[in-house]
Amino acid sequence: MPNNASQAKRLRQSRARRLRNRRVRAEIRTRTKKLLAMTSSEEAEPALSELYRILDRATRRNVLKPNTAARQKARAARHVRDLA
Repeated sequence: MPNNASQAKRLRQSRARRLRNRRVRAEIRTRTKKLLAMTSSEEAEPALSELYRILDRATRRNVLKPNTAARQKARAARHVRDLA
């Protein structure tokens, strides 16, 4: 438990950030799974673009590290390329 006001505020902030980051990471996992389940490149291309947008936004907001986002983008792109 926080012992003073600044610790209480820090706890509130960290809880809010944790929940926000969990939602973003869950969305990334969901979109990635849907993309990997696709079997045609025509439907996968727009999904790949959307996944890129979400990953880039998460990186800008420091939810993901830049190399993590780059690795996930590369794996998704490889899957779409293999579909074609």
